[in-house]
Amino acid sequence: MAHQSLVARLTLAATALTALIGAAPLRLTVATDGQADHRTLQAAIDALPDTGGEIAIAPGTYREKLSVPRNRVRLVGKGKRPQDVVLVYGDASATVGGTLKSSSVTVAGDDFLARNLTIQNDYHLHNDKPSQAVALALMGDRAQLYRVRLLGAQDTLYAASRKGRPPSRQYFRDCYIEGHVDFIFGDSKAVFDRCQIHGIANATVMITAQSKSSPEQDSGYVFDRCTITADPKVGELWLGRAWRPYATVVFLRTRIDADLQPRGWREWTPGKTDTFKTAYYAEYASTGRGANPAAREPSAHALDAKMAERWAPRRFLSGPDGWTPGRF
Repeated sequence: MAHQSLVARLTLAATALTALIGAAPLRLTVATDGQADHRTLQAAIDALPDTGGEIAIAPGTYREKLSVPRNRVRLVGKGKRPQDVVLVYGDASATVGGTLKSSSVTVAGDDFLARNLTIQNDYHLHNDKPSQAVALALMGDRAQLYRVRLLGAQDTLYAASRKGRPPSRQYFRDCYIEGHVDFIFGDSKAVFDRCQIHGIANATVMITAQSKSSPEQDSGYVFDRCTITADPKVGELWLGRAWRPYATVVFLRTRIDADLQPRGWREWTPGKTDTFKTAYYAEYASTGRGANPAAREPSAHALDAKMAERWAPRRFLSGPDGWTPGRF
């Protein structure tokens, strides 16, 4: 009887602990050959509970238009390289009637993580008409991407926030992001850590179009120890322009291995808009042939080491909950 009583108490304790910390995260598998829990990635995402879970994605190309509305979803490519798992679609604003609608992958949930995979919008490879065509629309808070390739042309990465909420914090580490016009845009609070930013062939390449809309909004982009490269056929390469008047973009310890326009930053529409008075653009310790602080736009800031500390990734992303990337 005493033994049964002990077992009962242990069972109740285990039940209470499970209720307190939650059940173990669900783990699902996806493979195009059917040798997995699901054949399509969207089916696996839809099968996750509201508490989220992890999806292991077998090597292959998944031509799907994907939506991730839940919190705590992890997408992990199981190939040897990010190139081995490709999530791709080919919509564009011109074909679906809106930039956000064009996204190949849309993430609205918080605590999203992606690792070792490629997200692509290949509209520009099959169509001559220029159009915004988003590869990834990322709007959730505390998002983390590691060794992810983001491929597109105009508006490749929408690094943004959900309406009515504080700016979303997003962390990109060892990623590759390519495009041409405004290909990293939006109003999130994002850090790009040791990423390669590549301009593809086009008359004008505009890396950023950050959209902080007021002095009170706590958003901005920080590029830390990144490398900027460009196709030889690029005409003009710029660090960015202000999509909204208070755009905030900082490059720290960036190697610029491309022929950047000496002024670095450009007006949204030269001769019509006047955002340099309100936008905040800054660099610290840039190197490479595109590093030319003396020739930069006069309103841009050349930071010293002490000033650059304000933009340190951990400090910049911390927020009221003390969030640190790398913890999930």
